[in-house]
Amino acid sequence: MTTAPRPVLHSADLSNMTDLHRLFELQQSHRPRAAGASVPERQALLRRLHDAIKAGRVALAGALAADLGKSRAESELTEIHPVLEEIQHVIRALPRWAAPKRVPTTAMMLGAHSEIRAEARGTTLILSPWNYPVNLALAPLVASLAAGNTVILKPSEKAPATARALHQLLERTFQPQLVAVALGGPDVAQTLTTLPFDHIFFTGSGAVGRQVLRAAAENLTGVTLELGGKSPALIDASADLTLSAERIAWGKLLNAGQTCVAPDYVLIPEHLRDTFVLQLGTVIARRYGDRAWLRVGPDYGRMIDSRSVERLSRLTGDSVAQGAKIAVGGEFDAGAKFISPTVVVDVTPDMPLMAEELFGPVLPVLTYHTLEEALALIGRLDPPLALYAFGEDQAALECIKRGTQSGGMVVNGTVIHLTNPHLPFGGVGASGMGNYHGVHGFRTFSHQRAILTEPRQSATRLAFPPYGRPALRLVTWLLRQLERQTGPRE
Repeated sequence: MTTAPRPVLHSADLSNMTDLHRLFELQQSHRPRAAGASVPERQALLRRLHDAIKAGRVALAGALAADLGKSRAESELTEIHPVLEEIQHVIRALPRWAAPKRVPTTAMMLGAHSEIRAEARGTTLILSPWNYPVNLALAPLVASLAAGNTVILKPSEKAPATARALHQLLERTFQPQLVAVALGGPDVAQTLTTLPFDHIFFTGSGAVGRQVLRAAAENLTGVTLELGGKSPALIDASADLTLSAERIAWGKLLNAGQTCVAPDYVLIPEHLRDTFVLQLGTVIARRYGDRAWLRVGPDYGRMIDSRSVERLSRLTGDSVAQGAKIAVGGEFDAGAKFISPTVVVDVTPDMPLMAEELFGPVLPVLTYHTLEEALALIGRLDPPLALYAFGEDQAALECIKRGTQSGGMVVNGTVIHLTNPHLPFGGVGASGMGNYHGVHGFRTFSHQRAILTEPRQSATRLAFPPYGRPALRLVTWLLRQLERQTGPRE
């Protein structure tokens, strides 16, 4: 895709509302050109992004370490490699996704040609979070570019080093009329959401998601919300407890628990609880080390800020005051932004630890007597972004699938469903709306345009007034006969 010379407008210039409006207008003017890009041109853009990420992966990993204490291995596994894999998947499949799709036409439209074309939405806004600030910024960007849109990306100010690294990478890679990064705080995000974008993609908390939705409604802007919630790990009596402990610990402690699909609490039969908690403590010690090594080792991250530590310390302390007990960990250091992996038992549904999404390395363990009781507890809460079911009894697992609602689900595992580009990733109800990854992201950022070509000799002329004509009465009689032949059977 040929492009005009780069205008003199950079992310560093975006210091007030006027600058943001200028950037938006610049991208609006480029919309037709971006939407008209051929599939090979869009693939070339994605290859350019792929190569830029590979060339800049050391800088990105360094920024992630500065913001979140992530090790190089964790940054590669959870942030950089998944985006590169997503780009490769999209490049391979894009010709098939973007091709017009012919669909059947009804008998009354005999001779007509019907098709669906995926068309760019236009100018899009991506508001990305701080917990996976590379992955959750660039994966939606890939989908939007594949669909032929222009993009303004607003990274979270809570991960400033990563926001600057993304700004530098994308400014070197694309012209601002196609892709631009808007740095700044909540005021910048608030200003952007008032602009008449064609689509807004937001990842973050439910409270901020509601604000985005209200602002978008003023312009009738389409919105995708990737939120969160209290994702349960439901352990059936038939589960392998060693496997369950291993995989729940990994999913919970990844990124120090700051993962939107991290297991937020465990539900386990009462007679299995103590064995499971013992297994959990063993896994944590083996995978992450003892108390001293947790603080200096490369395998365990930090909280984003001291306030997050204080919030979880308060929720845990208030629950302990109501009868809960800390079985593993329990160290909270706000100054160091550190929380040790913490397991809390004797937790009941009405305790503070169950009142909100925890978003940190504190894991409440609740018990149940019957599977129906566990399903009822899950059903009383908002539908979560993810649900994890552990067990070998297929009937019990099917009961869990049918008796719960969630954005996604993993059986005998955690978190990994979001790495499969063939699966949609998104929430339901309070955990979000819309989805993305793979073709689902392409569809999110595309308008599915219906096109019907009516032939010159068309049966619709028989439906023209006046309606008392014998020919029209004959047509309606024939339609009734057709209904009898093709309608539902008792």
